[in-house]
Parts: sequence; structure tokens; C-alpha cells
Amino acid sequence: MNKIAVIGSNMVDLITYIDRMPAQGETLEAPNFAMGCGGKGANQAVAAAKLGADVLMLSKVGDDMFADNTLVNFTRYGIDAQFVQRVPGVSSGVAPIFVQSDSHNSILIVKGANAHLKPADIDAAQAALRDCALIVLQLEIELETVYYAIEFAKANGIPVLLNPAPAVKGLSREHLSQLDFFIPNETELALITGQTVDSLESARAAALQLVQDGIRHVIVTLGEKGALYVGEEGEFRVEGIKVDARDTTGAGDAFIGCFARHWSEDGDMRNAMTRAVAYSACSVTGLGTQSSYPDAAAFAHFLDTL
Repeated sequence: MNKIAVIGSNMVDLITYIDRMPAQGETLEAPNFAMGCGGKGANQAVAAAKLGADVLMLSKVGDDMFADNTLVNFTRYGIDAQFVQRVPGVSSGVAPIFVQSDSHNSILIVKGANAHLKPADIDAAQAALRDCALIVLQLEIELETVYYAIEFAKANGIPVLLNPAPAVKGLSREHLSQLDFFIPNETELALITGQTVDSLESARAAALQLVQDGIRHVIVTLGEKGALYVGEEGEFRVEGIKVDARDTTGAGDAFIGCFARHWSEDGDMRNAMTRAVAYSACSVTGLGTQSSYPDAAAFAHFLDTL
């Protein structure tokens, strides 16, 4: 099994299940609360690891009670966390999440220690990173670190995947053009390209723009509608899978982790996307983020029921 490196964030998810968001100045009673390990980087690493991938994690935790739990969580899933370090005097990252009864969610993030993951940390891990078949990135860490990781990957001939979440305007076109994989959702695609994305055709046009700018493979996640591929292998769409969704939190990260695990094994784009769409669908039938991700056996059972 080829090793995957995830360079990115970890968060403590503070999940409140609500009937509706309160108005300004209003106090409402919420029916339930849960706390778990999250963060886009950690979520993607755990999803890949649960499916059997060999995963190396680069991240930062704070100087608080959340840090120990995060480190234990990485160990629980067999993730190599030798480069997940504590930052003295800084809080760990946290993500207050509000999940409504229709399964949709609203999320705030506080980067905390994640903002202290720097290019020097990539240099410190360079020997381990050079043994990896894929480097996976997101945008919950500082942009300078993301750009440095892209440069490192290309200089060392390592395929690199960027999930541009949470999306920001003005991403460096020079660095985007060095990407092997760019995997946004529709909202992120619209913000980054400046194009309206409100249909399959408009998503295709925006993705094509990015391919023309130099990105080898663009995959647009479409939620319950599946995923769209535009790139060196042409254009195709993987249909979504209808399920009874309970909580959509972390579904995009489930997609990334599953895709990374399968593509890094054999390079089969369509198979990796098909499995990632199914894995993401399976994840929304559970509650929480990492807690909703099935392991390889549970995922195989889900596939057998389709």
C-alpha cells in the first residue's frame, strides 16, 4: 500500500444539533450536543486510514486538553503522527458546528495551533514525505505553507492534491497550475474561478478553465448529484447515490480521503471517484464527522446493498 501524506488541519468539533438557527438576540434550547475530532486535514487522513491506507500526518495541536485527545485519535487509526507537534501557549483548533434537522450544517472554525504549521515543518519532514505517493492539502492552514508544500511536491515528483476548503479568493495561479488534482465543491469552484456555478454545464465550464490554466485533473464534488471530472482523461460524471441523510458534516472530506486511498493504490481515476462518491454518501447516513466514516468492512457492506 502506497503512503499518503496529509499536510493540514486538525480541529475539535463542537457539534450542536438544532431545529433552527436562533435570530439575533434570541436564545433557543438545542436537542443534542456532541464533541469529536475533526478538521479537514485530520478528517481526510482518518477516512483514508479507515479504508486501509498508510497515512502520514503533518499538523499542529495546541497547549490544552484537546491536544491529547487529538494525538490519541491519530494513534487509534494507525496514522503516523510523528510530525504532529504541540505549540506552547496556543489553543488547539476548534470548529463549532450547527446541524439542522434537514441534515444541513453551518460551521465556524478557529485555526488556533493550525496557523503555526509553517514551511519549516515541511522541511523537517522532507525525508518521510519523499516516500509518499500523494500529498493532500486543504486551506485550513496558512497559505504560505500550502504553497510551499505544492512547490516541495513538484520539486520531488510527488503528485499533489488540493481541496480548496474553506475557499478563498485570489489563490496563486502559479501554484494552482502545478497541481495534479484540484477537488472543489460547486461553491468553492465559483468563488475561485469567479464564474457562476449553478448547473452541471456551468460547473464543467468553470472546471475547464482551471484545466486550461494548467491543472491536470479537476474533480467537482456535487453533493447528492455525485462528482464531475474534467482533465487529461477527458470529461465524465459519476452519478450520486440516494440515501437518507442525517448529517452532511464532513462528507467532502470523506470523498477526499477515499479518493486518495484508491487513486494512490492503482491510479484508476474513475474507480477512485466512484468509490469516493459512494463513501461520501455512506458517511452522511451517520452522525458527526470521523465517527460517521465507515471502515473498509462496513464500506464493503454498504456497497453490497446498492
